[in-house]
Amino acid sequence: MKVALIGATGYVGNAILKELLHRQYDVTAIARNSAKIDISSDHLTRRDLNIFNTEGLTEVISGHDVVISAYNPGWTNPNLHEEYLKGAESIQKAVEKSDSKRLIVIGGAGTLKADGKFIVDGPDFPKEIYPGASAVKKYFVENLSKNETLDWQFFSPAIEMNMFSEDKDRGRTGKYRYSTDTPVLDEEGRSRHSVEDLAVAIADEIENKQFIRKQFTAAY
Repeated sequence: MKVALIGATGYVGNAILKELLHRQYDVTAIARNSAKIDISSDHLTRRDLNIFNTEGLTEVISGHDVVISAYNPGWTNPNLHEEYLKGAESIQKAVEKSDSKRLIVIGGAGTLKADGKFIVDGPDFPKEIYPGASAVKKYFVENLSKNETLDWQFFSPAIEMNMFSEDKDRGRTGKYRYSTDTPVLDEEGRSRHSVEDLAVAIADEIENKQFIRKQFTAAY
């Protein structure tokens, strides 16, 4: 299995990278500065690339079975909304132009629904992350979800991801439950997951192909 991973130096991307290498996938890790990756593996290839370079990205991802986008221009980026949309669209176009037609996009919990409405549109959604979260929703609703050429998949993480010590301490358990566009809730009514188990869920989905052209989520 050959996987191209975009955003491999980020919080989520790095966890996915470790899980893929654990399974001995051949991974091309794509980032602005791949030197930040502190992992050594015969299955790892590093590539420095600006994802706005659509043609260059097309060339790099060609020949891979799956492309995973964990792209995030940075929560403190003043142009976060605009840059996310530009980057996400560049990635999608690159996959469309390549011979790699399967794209898994890591989105945000704001794209899950509660009472039929996107969480990001709720009155209690944190204002400090709204620009990025609203961009993710806009991209998914107006672009990716309408795509009919790619075998796309859109993953929405749990609402609480390593936010509490008990979740951080769990690390990789390999346990989770899937859902589609609504949160997976535990016995306490919480949607939570460790980033390591998020990576397990993504890697499992690469192999199982349960949610082609669908949104999905996972939590304990």
